[in-house]
Amino acid sequence: MSNYFPSQVVSDKEKLSLEYGLKIGKAIESEWFKRDSGTNRFASNQNNFHKLRLYARGEQAIQKYKDELSINGDLSYLNLDWKPVPIIPKFVDIVVNGISERTFDIKAYTQDPYGVDKRTKYMEGILADMRSQELNEFAAEAFGVNLQSSDANPLPDNEEELQLHMQLNYKQAVEIAEEQAINVLLEGNRYELLRKKINYDLCVLGIGCVKNTFNKAEGVKVEYVDPANIVYSYTEDPYFEDIYYFGEIKTLPINEIVKEFPHLTEQELKSLHNQGHQTTGFYNRSLAESVNQDKNQIQVLYFNYKTYMNEVYKTKETSTGAHKIIAKDDEFNPPTELLEERFGKLSKQIEVLFEGAMVLGTKQMLRWNLANNMMRPKSDYTKVKMNYSIVAPRMYKGKIESLVSRITTFADMIQITHLKIQQVMSRMVPDGIYLDADGLAEIDLGNGTNYNPQEALNMFFQTGSIIGRSFTSDGDMNPGKVPIQEIQSGNGGAKLQSLIQTYNYYLQMIRDVTGLNEARDGSMPDAKTLVGVQKLAAANSNTATRHILQAGLFLTTELAECLSLRISDILEYSPTADAFVQKLGRHNVATLREMADLHLYDFGIFIELTPDEEEKAMLENNIQQALQQQGINLEDAIDIREIKNVKLANQLLKLKRKRKAEEDAMLQQQNIQQQAQANAQAQQVAAQAEAQKNQVITQNQMQLEQTKAQLETEKMMKEAQLKKELMNHEFQLNMQIEQMKAQTAKASEDNKENRKDERTKIQASQQSELIDQRNNAKPPKNFESSGNDIMGGGFGMNAFEPR
Repeated sequence: MSNYFPSQVVSDKEKLSLEYGLKIGKAIESEWFKRDSGTNRFASNQNNFHKLRLYARGEQAIQKYKDELSINGDLSYLNLDWKPVPIIPKFVDIVVNGISERTFDIKAYTQDPYGVDKRTKYMEGILADMRSQELNEFAAEAFGVNLQSSDANPLPDNEEELQLHMQLNYKQAVEIAEEQAINVLLEGNRYELLRKKINYDLCVLGIGCVKNTFNKAEGVKVEYVDPANIVYSYTEDPYFEDIYYFGEIKTLPINEIVKEFPHLTEQELKSLHNQGHQTTGFYNRSLAESVNQDKNQIQVLYFNYKTYMNEVYKTKETSTGAHKIIAKDDEFNPPTELLEERFGKLSKQIEVLFEGAMVLGTKQMLRWNLANNMMRPKSDYTKVKMNYSIVAPRMYKGKIESLVSRITTFADMIQITHLKIQQVMSRMVPDGIYLDADGLAEIDLGNGTNYNPQEALNMFFQTGSIIGRSFTSDGDMNPGKVPIQEIQSGNGGAKLQSLIQTYNYYLQMIRDVTGLNEARDGSMPDAKTLVGVQKLAAANSNTATRHILQAGLFLTTELAECLSLRISDILEYSPTADAFVQKLGRHNVATLREMADLHLYDFGIFIELTPDEEEKAMLENNIQQALQQQGINLEDAIDIREIKNVKLANQLLKLKRKRKAEEDAMLQQQNIQQQAQANAQAQQVAAQAEAQKNQVITQNQMQLEQTKAQLETEKMMKEAQLKKELMNHEFQLNMQIEQMKAQTAKASEDNKENRKDERTKIQASQQSELIDQRNNAKPPKNFESSGNDIMGGGFGMNAFEPR
């Protein structure tokens, strides 16, 4: 059988034939199971992986250690415990458990035109609201109308905050539905347990593999794949992006084959059963498994083969002028003149995936068909993804290196050193005692008894003291004057100390090679080592094994992308679609509306890894410093701690610090303004108080002056009144005086007139009397009044009374 694969430049009809599939299967078998020098590539890989797994369990073969210590194969004089020292399992568990404890969240982002347009419109709406924020606030305050087009509250202050808002807060309902759908599928397939096995393989073997399949009965299945049972085309890419076939060897009992392939005839089943009798038929038997042969088990090669097929369409113009498209096979090749005159031809090449199953060592093809529900990225439907996701982070020229493969040599040296320590310890004897019996015989205890060996030993062991004689009984020098002496057993302690140093040297070599230092493996650190140095050492140790963590995350991301494409198959073809939707509805009923069109979306999947303890400590240190400097508020610190992405958390911390600084500056400016206003108000109040004081003083002075004026006026009025009264009195007096004067004058005048009248009357009377005298010739008459010149003559003051 040729080692070369059949040509891919053949017709689609030939590729679909069972003979073509058999050629592919035999080519894979020839490449991996051909025995050129007593072994083959598959057995070599499996034996190597088996050896690494034994080292990782501390159960490696001990024959090499026996050969090292034996002499011509003779071990009769060695009584040692050959059980390997389980030093490698400790380091493997540290790495695997540390990686498996790192939790993560699967994030989905729509990258189809509709989703991108929706995200862009939301972002543009926020930008518009940011630019018209003052107008919106005025409209809301003045008219009660909300002109804001987005739901963001509060609005970002700048584009940097907007970018952070889009990453932290914006999430489309269909993206949430996609994330929940992927998580439901992972939980249903117990991926957390599979992930631990994959991380273990990455650490021990340096390669990890996982498989996803879809069938209408069970839906999507995620399965662990043992790297020791896989075959693949040659590649130098650690992520196996350029492989064109991938296979898995499974050992199945006959009954399982009957259930999976019911079309097999009884004759074919007998032929397959005979394959189980042939030792050479067990192509994947390692040395450790050669004793576990079962005649009812068959070796089956399941494989995916990637090739291309032609999509050909015949275009024909109808009588109405429209064009009709008819699907054709790739053998459709009419003459050129017909293509130009009557119809046209459209064709393109797309990648396809074939699924095959072949019994190893035979020409029996159990399955060969075009894969159903092929996973095609919606961004490029001409590409196809395999059902297997595989990664080997430290592969070079097809050779795979693992963490365990680096340290097996040092583990062997530690085991040999451990055996040497046992050998030295078996040859070590305790310190002895030399007893000089002749020296004891010369000693007399003074009580009539001699010093016997037993009593001397009892005294020595109990008190540490002995009795001796410098001279013999004859007076000669006694050579045995110290009858008991200790015997040193030799230099076994120095050998043991040297071996312990060697043991520690190789243990330190393991730490140096793997990067798992004392700060990582839990050993007791140096008491003089600073805490910061210990944390730095632990961080460097995590960095040394980060490629294993990244490889595991790559497989998870690849699997999540495949499940994202499988979800469309579940919703469109699987009879369990309703149950799947209801399971999602348990988490969020609102997303059910988006599920109907979920298969129309194209998602980008990435993993958001929970920060490790060192990253958390650094972030917490930044938060504490910001809190101590009053750069952020406690509420901001709580929001930052809830973000799992350390990079986004630090960006948010910077924005919060910047916003807090701006708020503090604004608050300080407001305080300054308020202080200035308060000072101005205080000055105004003081001025007003001073003015009021002056006004009060002025008013008081005015009131005083008014009072004085009033008093003065009243005084003047009183004086005037008095003067008026005095003047009036004076006037009255003057009037009276004048009246009296007038009366006096009048009285005088009247008196004068009266006297005049009286004189006139007297004169007249006298004249009359004179006339009468003359006429009557009477005698002369005396005209003097009698009695008028005395007071008693009837004189009164009546003449002076007013009239």
